[in-house]
Amino acid sequence: MVSKEIFKALGSKTRLDILKILSKEEMHLSGIAREIGISKPAISKHLNILENVGLIERKTFGNTHVFNSNFSNLYTSFEYFKESLNLDIPRGKSVLDVLKNISGVEVKKIGEKEFITSIDGEQGYYLYEVDGKVPDVPISEYILEKDSKVKIKKLLPVSKKEIDIQIK
Repeated sequence: MVSKEIFKALGSKTRLDILKILSKEEMHLSGIAREIGISKPAISKHLNILENVGLIERKTFGNTHVFNSNFSNLYTSFEYFKESLNLDIPRGKSVLDVLKNISGVEVKKIGEKEFITSIDGEQGYYLYEVDGKVPDVPISEYILEKDSKVKIKKLLPVSKKEIDIQIK
């Protein structure tokens, strides 16, 4: 999916409202129109745009169409912004050893383990994956024995719930 098409689809408050509704539950076109407060033909156009970029999915039961959200394409679209590097390293180095030699990667020791704490000044929590899989060993213990693709992923603080609490 082309990232710019997804971002273009997200350029409408109505479509954002539709996604918010569908992130909570599956819903029929009429229900979405009622929730948003606009006509069925207008909702249908917005749903088609969202469906064309893969942000929603449609289930058909006879003449009934039920929609739900699909955020995987949204998450994938952020891959466009990643920085790619090619490195030649000797066999037997750990992923952490490699990362320590890359400009902009900050590693800190906490207790007995070392963690990536910042990339290009952007602090946060980072995970690593090798050849599309998340290893079950710490980054300092994963030894590179063959050509591999390593991805460093930042855990993003995406809110799923917000709770206002009043103390009585």
